[in-house]
Amino acid sequence: MCGVELGGTKCECLVGTAPDDIRERITLKTESDAAATLRRIEGILQDWSAKHGTFSAIGLACFGPLELRPESANFGKIGMTPKEGWKNVDVAGFFANRFADAVGITTDVIAAALAEGRWGAGKGLADYAYVTVGTGVGVGLIAAGRPVFGWHHPEVGHIRIVRAPGDDWPGNCRLHGACVEGLASGPAIKARSGTPPANLPADSPVWDTVAHALAQLAHNLVLTLAPQRILIGGGVVSEQTHLFPRIREYLRLSLNDYVDIERAAGGLEEYIAPPGLGTLAGPLGALAVAADACSGESASHFMRTRP
Repeated sequence: MCGVELGGTKCECLVGTAPDDIRERITLKTESDAAATLRRIEGILQDWSAKHGTFSAIGLACFGPLELRPESANFGKIGMTPKEGWKNVDVAGFFANRFADAVGITTDVIAAALAEGRWGAGKGLADYAYVTVGTGVGVGLIAAGRPVFGWHHPEVGHIRIVRAPGDDWPGNCRLHGACVEGLASGPAIKARSGTPPANLPADSPVWDTVAHALAQLAHNLVLTLAPQRILIGGGVVSEQTHLFPRIREYLRLSLNDYVDIERAAGGLEEYIAPPGLGTLAGPLGALAVAADACSGESASHFMRTRP
C-alpha cells in the first residue's frame, strides 16, 4: 500500500503496511503551485510502483477543508483553504486516475486519529480525539470506533474560545481572528512573537496563551464528545513538550471539577497525552486510510478506481 500525507507545509509519501513495515519514505515541500507538487508526488509513486509493483490501495491524508460526501460532484476536492493555490484542487481525482485499485481520502487529522486507533495511543479506545497543532489546528474525532462526520467533517480548530484574562491580541486566522488556530498554530505564534515556534524560548509568555487556547479546545471536547483520551501532536507541540503540564493545569482550572477525568483515564497525565506514533501519526494515517480503502471499510471515505 502507499500513503500520501498532504500537509500545509510538507508532503510525506511512504510505502508499507504498518509502523514496523515502512519500506520507503520521502518528504517534499507543499508548494503554492498545486499542480507542480502533485506532479512531483506522481513521479515518486511511479518510481515506487515500478520497483514494488502495483499498489493495492493509496491512502490520502489531506489538509482541508475537503468535500468528503461521496455523492457530491466535488468529492475529494479541497474547499476554502487558506493554502494559496490549492482551492478547488481535485486531490482524490488526481490519484484515482493514475494509481491503484482503490484510493481512499480523508483529512490529515482524521487520518492521524485513525492511525493512533490502529497502532498508537488510541488503540483499544472507542472514543478519543486527536489534535494536531502545526501550520493549522485540526481535530480528528473518533466516536464508537468511527470518525465523526455530519454534512461536513468537523473543523474544531476554528472554534472561538474564552480568552486568557487580559489577552486581547486579535489573532492570526484570516477568517475567524482569535479562534484556536488563530491563537495556537505555528503561524499565529510567529505572528505574535516575531519568532518561529522552534526558536521561541520555553519561558516566553506566548506559550501560556497557546496552552490556554489548547486547554479551552480540550474543555469543549470534554463537554461535547466526552472522549476517553485527548492526544495532542503536530510540529508545534512535538517540539515543545513543556506545553503539556500547562495545558493540563489550564484544563483542570477550566473544568473546575465538573467532570471526573480520573474515571475516564486515570488522571490528566494520561488524559491529555502525546500521540503514541509521535510525528509519524500523520504519514501513518495515510496508510491507515489505504488499508480501509483496500478492504472497503467505511471508517474512512474511499473511492474505487478499477473493478
